[in-house]
Amino acid sequence: MYTPEIVAVLGRRFKDYRIGCNMTQKEVSDHSGVSVVTIRNFENGRMYNINLGTFIELLRAVGFMQGLDDVLPEIPISPYELEKIQQGKRKRVRHAK
Repeated sequence: MYTPEIVAVLGRRFKDYRIGCNMTQKEVSDHSGVSVVTIRNFENGRMYNINLGTFIELLRAVGFMQGLDDVLPEIPISPYELEKIQQGKRKRVRHAK
């Protein structure tokens, strides 16, 4: 998919989340600081250059910040790195008698 197509899909999905949160475009605008016109154009697939900061504010307004971990999750530690970490850890504790 090309970028405009991806943004259009995100806009439609955002609309579903907004409606699921029982929020109007005006309420999202008030919570996010993004204009109603921008929200309307985004949801209707007429805005192809929404910036990342605006998108994050919209997600925050509908309470979807926890979903960002699904978008770009942390890279898991490789087994090699995990072994190096484990080697540096203490294996036991001994107290002097």
